[in-house]
Amino acid sequence: MRPLSICVLGGTGFVGRHLVCRLIRDGHHVRILTRDRFLHRDLTVLPGLELVDADVHDATALAAALGGQEVAINLVGILNERGHDGRGFLHAHTRLASTLVAACRAAGVPRLLQMSSLRAAVDAPSHYLRSKALAEQAIRDGAGATLAWTIFRPSVIFGRGDSFLNRFAALLALAPVLPLARAAARFQPVWIGDVVEAMVRTLARADSIGATYELGGPDIVTLAGVVRYVGELTGRRRPLIALPDSLGRLQAALLEYFPGKPLSLDNFHSLQLDSVCTDDGCGRLGIVPAALGAVVPSYLGDGRRAVLPREPAGVPA
Repeated sequence: MRPLSICVLGGTGFVGRHLVCRLIRDGHHVRILTRDRFLHRDLTVLPGLELVDADVHDATALAAALGGQEVAINLVGILNERGHDGRGFLHAHTRLASTLVAACRAAGVPRLLQMSSLRAAVDAPSHYLRSKALAEQAIRDGAGATLAWTIFRPSVIFGRGDSFLNRFAALLALAPVLPLARAAARFQPVWIGDVVEAMVRTLARADSIGATYELGGPDIVTLAGVVRYVGELTGRRRPLIALPDSLGRLQAALLEYFPGKPLSLDNFHSLQLDSVCTDDGCGRLGIVPAALGAVVPSYLGDGRRAVLPREPAGVPA
């Protein structure tokens, strides 16, 4: 595939940094839009990378920043908001998607890749999942005939620098006992390398235009199973207490006031749905996804071996 000019929104985050490094390695020219390029100047060591200050929520500024680009990739996402009314999620996810579609069309950008979330639905129990679904809808409805889009719906993403497994490792280091809300919630964790590979492959595949890919790994695990696995790897085995939903909701409400919001009420509502694929998006793209056990010990723990407690596959709740 020939080198492309690619503009990435949310390129300084966990997924963004992994994706940008891959795109640069493949010879593409990458432009990252950021609120303050000085804060991310470490990225300027990457050849072919351009950091541009831009307010991505400003339609005029966004269209100008997209000038001359062949692909736009939207990775912007938040897991928590201020307040509880959903306005923060709608602003970060839904309204931005609408603004981006209009800006792409105004700037003549022909291709858009959108990061969504597994189990996103307009009737989902959380603001996060509803706003992601509405963002997808905004892209499908607004793209018209000139903007070719592809949507990705990953389960929870793991890899070096992730906020999922590393967060539990930090909690286990602090807590002698770990009360756990929604301990039986199921996930299908997908490695960041496979998510990046999926996105890169769609750039060269015409059959990915107008397609949505659910991305999950080979392991289906409960939240409790993940925490136990992290405890085994790090040598921080702790008793887990599976909380009933009444106490789990209370725990989420209290943890909203802790630094970093380790759990919020909206997170709790999202956990009511199992994050398990109903479609093999990796398989459709010819990707054999990596297992947790093949990757996680390389960046988490001190060389200990651990057995991952797997759950049977099935139809998500």
